[in-house]
Amino acid sequence: MSSRRPPDSPDLFSSGSNGPDFTFETDAKRRGLWPVAGSDEVGRGPLAGPVVAAAVILDPDNIPTGLNDSKKLSARKRALLFEAICASAEVSIASSCAQHIDRGNILKASLDAMRRAVNSLSRKPALVLTDGRDIPPGIACPAQAIIKGDTRSLSIAAASIVAKVTRDRMMENAASVYPAYGFDGHAGYGTARHRQTIAEDGPCPLHRMSFRPMRKD
Repeated sequence: MSSRRPPDSPDLFSSGSNGPDFTFETDAKRRGLWPVAGSDEVGRGPLAGPVVAAAVILDPDNIPTGLNDSKKLSARKRALLFEAICASAEVSIASSCAQHIDRGNILKASLDAMRRAVNSLSRKPALVLTDGRDIPPGIACPAQAIIKGDTRSLSIAAASIVAKVTRDRMMENAASVYPAYGFDGHAGYGTARHRQTIAEDGPCPLHRMSFRPMRKD
């Protein structure tokens, strides 16, 4: 007896991919669901700084060339694509600060940023494609979670780029306010230098006090 693989679950042993495409969006449009937005977030792992989410509605007739998972692109390529996305698509960005993260947890803060990004789009999407396994509570339209969505959907890939570039620029600005921590070099991640500075100087207001090593319990 054969079994069908769910459409949102990639093969365990994939034969490889040429990168994200517009299949999910085209299928949705065929079902009468349009426009379609992609949403993604960055910054769950750092010890400091916000988690940033973006929502993007691409223009099917003007999709920037080279969209991919932001982690697979150089900083220069991300910056160029960021400008192209903002010039050709509908974009919304939201963030959850360290204090927001500490009041709940990183997952709740991430999903809340995604919710606000989606709900702040200039047009209400008929469908939102989100990266990962979770659909943010409170989205004002139907949504579909796609595992590894930033490597499979162009709309999610675009959102990952917008979120990544935005957060990196926020952390570069933070470095001018708190220069000792080197935020412009590691964006708040737990590098050896960053952890050493925390040990010597203590945390600053951008640090997530619910994360180790700030949390002492």
